[in-house]
Amino acid sequence: MGSSAQLETGHSWSLRSNHPFLLQPSTWVVLGSVELWRCTWRQAGCHIVHGRLSTKLLTWLSVLECVEVFMEMGAAKVWGEVGRWLVIALIQLAKAVLRMFLLIWFKAGLQTSPPIVPLDREAQAQPPGGGHSPGSQEQSYVGKRSNRVVRTLQNTPSLHSRHWGAPQQQEGRPRPHQEELSITPTPLGLQETIAESLYIARPLLHLLSLGLWGQRSWTPWFLSGVVDVTSLSLLSDRRGLTRRERLELRHRTILLLYYLLRSPFYDRFSEARILFLLQLLADHVPGIGLVTKPLMDYLPTWQKIYFYNWG
Repeated sequence: MGSSAQLETGHSWSLRSNHPFLLQPSTWVVLGSVELWRCTWRQAGCHIVHGRLSTKLLTWLSVLECVEVFMEMGAAKVWGEVGRWLVIALIQLAKAVLRMFLLIWFKAGLQTSPPIVPLDREAQAQPPGGGHSPGSQEQSYVGKRSNRVVRTLQNTPSLHSRHWGAPQQQEGRPRPHQEELSITPTPLGLQETIAESLYIARPLLHLLSLGLWGQRSWTPWFLSGVVDVTSLSLLSDRRGLTRRERLELRHRTILLLYYLLRSPFYDRFSEARILFLLQLLADHVPGIGLVTKPLMDYLPTWQKIYFYNWG
């Protein structure tokens, strides 16, 4: 259950963090990000949700999303299928309670997954002003003939954070992560709160429907799809969302495509077509078989682990 829940969020970081062999490093990444967020909040003089309690809830929720697959696999080894599904239900219940508490009590707004996004360590390590003290070398050079402003090699940022504008255009601007931290979550009205509550409760509804109708029934698949579409429809009319919240809504919309890879739709429709397409590419595109053939071998296992269920 937990494994598919992470894939539904669409974050490759979450998927990697659920691999048992990468469990410890990913958990330390989350905990390290929490400390960096706290330091940045204090420097920015702002509070994203409320105080220490909300930070602890976000921390526990992030760690829980990292270890849920490991707990599920461990329960299956020790207690079998009954224990496995019991652990799945307890984990999803705990996640739903924590998210509802953040939504209702702390007014956390639209919640992302993972709740605490890993920070850019390089950006955090640099002080404001490009990472150089006032006594350091000049950050730009002005050509004598062309009067063109060019960065010095010592002050050229990394490729992924380069803005390609004139150096003076960035002077005095707050760093991107500080701008994001200074923005509080958008207050949600009754309609948006209901929509977010549906999104949070959907894993529990799906588990309940699985218990009533079984894993091969179409009812859980349709029920989860209706809840997802309803939640997105209620949230689509909201205006004034922050950049992070708009990205989260866009992300949830894209994740609807995962329904094509979930049983029973995958078993009856998608599997044969996907395997046929991969085989076609392997036979007619030189070199692509190095990727598609292992993918064809692993796809049934991945679908069983990451798409058999979701929350």
